[in-house]
Amino acid sequence: MFKKVAADMLGLSDIGSVITPADYDKVDADDYVMHEENEKIYFLIKSKTDEYCFTNTALIHVDGTSAISKKRTLRRYNYNTHKISNVLLETAGTVDLDIEIKFNMGGEHYSIDVHKKHIEEVKDLYKALLKIAEITHENDIVTQYAHKSLEMASSTLSNVRNAELDVAAQFKEINQIAFNWLVDTKKQYNVKDFGFVFEKFINN
Repeated sequence: MFKKVAADMLGLSDIGSVITPADYDKVDADDYVMHEENEKIYFLIKSKTDEYCFTNTALIHVDGTSAISKKRTLRRYNYNTHKISNVLLETAGTVDLDIEIKFNMGGEHYSIDVHKKHIEEVKDLYKALLKIAEITHENDIVTQYAHKSLEMASSTLSNVRNAELDVAAQFKEINQIAFNWLVDTKKQYNVKDFGFVFEKFINN
């Protein structure tokens, strides 16, 4: 505990700061945002070694090895393929200088230390990540229902098939209906752009 406090006071720890929109173009992560496809930064945390850039479609993590090295590893996690879960916010104690925002994303676990002076901004991020996790979880459930519904409908149609009709034609028709159903379900419930969530909860 005392070593951690001493490190914080001496500036040796890796506590992040929330970057304001006016300075987004000054960080490395901005170079990897797909501006050409209307991707937009909504929240950015920068520490001595790392950058955590939350856009409307993905988390871009610029992973540094040390504060003195320029070597970086770029990791990108799209919200629609790397589900967010277990979102936690750990506030600062009496002697702590940092707060922590924690969450799982796909198979990765993130625990990001942020200076406690940014508590209000991080609260907004916490709410946004919670909402994204809720939406993707509910959409996964509805998608499962849609698949089960399709299976039941397909089974029913096969049982009442008219023997006088061409089997190949019936199969083609049922297959096309099933394909269209799945495509429409994916479009409706596989959300890629969560800009509407960030617009609601992030107060820059």
